[in-house]
Amino acid sequence: MTPDADDRTFQPPAANPHARTHRNGVFTVVEVAGEIDLATAGLVAEHLDAATAGLEPDVLVDLRGVDFFDCSGLRVLCRADNRARERGGRLRVVLDEPRLRRLLRATGLWDRFPPLSAIPEEPDRSDRLGLPRGEPA
Repeated sequence: MTPDADDRTFQPPAANPHARTHRNGVFTVVEVAGEIDLATAGLVAEHLDAATAGLEPDVLVDLRGVDFFDCSGLRVLCRADNRARERGGRLRVVLDEPRLRRLLRATGLWDRFPPLSAIPEEPDRSDRLGLPRGEPA
């Protein structure tokens, strides 16, 4: 990957066993793994804080490696989503686990975090430009 201006300003936090951050095209991907609870949510928050620090962040939180996720993890997601929106960006979740889908529905966060099943190949610029889906940017 050739460094560009965004890559030089983005500094992921130190590695930990529960989160890893990398760039994938225009996205900042935070891969979350293991059990996310009160004891570990702060480790994920470090990565999400870094990922949402710039202007117009486009963050994907990949939850496909999560074994357990409780309200502490939801709090961290909501906080990061607020930060991304305040900076003109967005935060989306990627998950395939039925339990996490049920958790989003049960907590009323489904509309806030409609899950993606995979990391998108191409960024969807229609959201950013205010265009209806399917129209060229």
